[in-house]
Amino acid sequence: MGKGKKGGKRMTKKQLAPKLEELFVSNPGKTLSFKDIFRTLHLDTHPLKMLAIDIMEEMAWDDFISKVTDNSYKLNLKGQVQEGVFQRKTNGKNTVTPDGSDKPIFVAERNSMWALTGDRVRFSYMARRKNHIKEAQVIEILERAKDTFVGRLTFDHDICTLISPSNVLANSIIIPRRKLKGGKDGDNAVVKIIEWPDQDHRNMIGEVVDVLGKAGNNDVEMNTILAQYGLPYKYPKNVEEAAEKISAEITPEDYAEREDFCDTFTCTIDPKDAKDFDDALSIKKLKDGLWEVGVHIADVSHYVKEGSVIDKEAVKRATSIYLVDRTIPMLPERLCNFICSLRPDEEKLAFSVIFNLDDDANVKAYRIVHTVIKSNRRYAYEEVQQLLEDNGVVDGKGEPAPPAPKGGYKGENADQLITLDRLAKKLRAARFKNGAVKFDREELHFDVDEKGKPIRCYFKRSKDANKLIEEFMLLANRTVAESVGKVGKGKKPKTLPYRVHDNPDPTKLETLREFVVKFGYKMKTDGTKGALAKSLNTLMSDCEGKREQNLIQTVALRAMMKAKYSIHNIGHFGLAFDYYTHFTSPIRRYPDTMVHRLITRYQQGGRSANKEHYEELCEHSSEMEQVAANAERDSIKYKAVEFMSERIGNVYDAHISGIQSYGIYCEIDENHCEGLVPMRDLDDDYYDFDERNYCLVGRRHHNKYQLGDPVRIKVAQANLEKKQLDFTLADD
Repeated sequence: MGKGKKGGKRMTKKQLAPKLEELFVSNPGKTLSFKDIFRTLHLDTHPLKMLAIDIMEEMAWDDFISKVTDNSYKLNLKGQVQEGVFQRKTNGKNTVTPDGSDKPIFVAERNSMWALTGDRVRFSYMARRKNHIKEAQVIEILERAKDTFVGRLTFDHDICTLISPSNVLANSIIIPRRKLKGGKDGDNAVVKIIEWPDQDHRNMIGEVVDVLGKAGNNDVEMNTILAQYGLPYKYPKNVEEAAEKISAEITPEDYAEREDFCDTFTCTIDPKDAKDFDDALSIKKLKDGLWEVGVHIADVSHYVKEGSVIDKEAVKRATSIYLVDRTIPMLPERLCNFICSLRPDEEKLAFSVIFNLDDDANVKAYRIVHTVIKSNRRYAYEEVQQLLEDNGVVDGKGEPAPPAPKGGYKGENADQLITLDRLAKKLRAARFKNGAVKFDREELHFDVDEKGKPIRCYFKRSKDANKLIEEFMLLANRTVAESVGKVGKGKKPKTLPYRVHDNPDPTKLETLREFVVKFGYKMKTDGTKGALAKSLNTLMSDCEGKREQNLIQTVALRAMMKAKYSIHNIGHFGLAFDYYTHFTSPIRRYPDTMVHRLITRYQQGGRSANKEHYEELCEHSSEMEQVAANAERDSIKYKAVEFMSERIGNVYDAHISGIQSYGIYCEIDENHCEGLVPMRDLDDDYYDFDERNYCLVGRRHHNKYQLGDPVRIKVAQANLEKKQLDFTLADD
């Protein structure tokens, strides 16, 4: 046999290149000589060795490897190996986003190393092939984003697996029988991973940590949503016990160091089903013609001491969560619904901002003081709204009640409430004049029966009674922020958590401008903050009441930055305030409690608080706020699917509310439930997705589906597990 025939089989460049890539990637810090490479890959013929050297020269040219000597190479770690966050996709188009970048890089499934969404990974760039996108491969999983998953237990013979519709898993989670914790087929459960996949074992091995109950039961499903987001669905016993020990008694010392407002007319205005009343308003006419308006906030920080067991739990939660049929409170029930809550006819401790306002709602003086109050009346928004309308207020016009008739205004405490409404409207007008952005979003609400089943679905709009409360809360929050942040030239302000909102993203604004042009609207995308806000407000007013209103608002909101908490004040674009914080809801938001503590500390002459510590708390609070909002959205989705599951086959008028490459989202006009018409059902043509113009265009017949278009849909499917509605287009 001739020399060169030994060993083996011929290999192509296509076959050898990935083997070389893998060899270098699996030896990231090591210099590999030709000899090492040939031996490891069993390259024992001259042509194969030459082919390998050619490929390595190309790889060096691509910066994938670097030359150490004439006959050795090593992986180019500089820029080639990086860290980032992994994102797994159901369609297999996984990505990794490098640290410090927002551009995701494609990772094929075979190169993903079973990483899951949110995992921190170390990855390397692969040698780039001509005319191909940049690719990466995961070489190490540094940190798992989560080790518990939620889903439904299912049994196939003796094997139990977890079906998790909301999580994209690389492989199944297998649960051994001894680790089931009593879980049965069809139960929703929380499962913790005890063994991660490797080369030999592709599946994850888990153990049940909590059985939530039978899938389909309302309580079980709501707790499942919370568990999916890692949110608490039960209150720790030790925290409840600590709350029980707190005394609700107001001591003589408390009265001595506080202002007494018990004899001033005070009321709370809240949703009709509210139990935690964390803000109250008082009003009194002063001798000099001014109005004394008090914004009184539950004094949570008096009862919840920093570092206590209750405080640690509140920090962890950072916010109350409002699902469709329940509230998951930040604080134990005894505190949020009883001790701290500003209940009617009970003396309560409050932290208050007291304003002296003239008839045009100009602030002539203010003070931030600890108080004792006694609410005279608990109002629901609907009651106040009715009283205003009974006295000539037309909702949404921004006009106050006409002057009182001869017999005076009708209704209990009508004079006080109408005065508060009039002052609130003056504040609101001044705010918009100053450049605040006007977003009056409708919210989807459900009426549910005692079993949590949705019986009615409707949209709730903010009315004048809601706006009355809102304006005084905004004024209090702004004033508190200014009291700390606004300092003389050359002075440094003390640490305070601000609620900040950055200017809109210019690229997204341009996309919005191009989108609204199609509906015949104009919009400026450059100029000052004020000019930009004015242009947005004009757009909102122009499209009000039109079919496209909701869509334009949605696209406009996408252009906006998300408001968040930070100690670095950059102002609030949406409200047009240079200083803004959250002070008015400490029962349901942790940042408000932080602000209460810091204001008290500074009033007592305390030093500025540690910046790093408070920035960390701000970041955590912003994060938890987002997670809570996602859980709330999921609970609404679930109820919408449940509501529509009894209406399969019904036909409705709808409009296109979203367009994706996989289908069109349609929102029913009557009840605002949203579903998907999958691409497979648009079988009259082959459609191209025009992302920029939010539309699908047919290749042959040029039929177009565009955002906002009216359509007739038929309810085809309701998948509760996936919280998904499927529609088909109805034949008219």
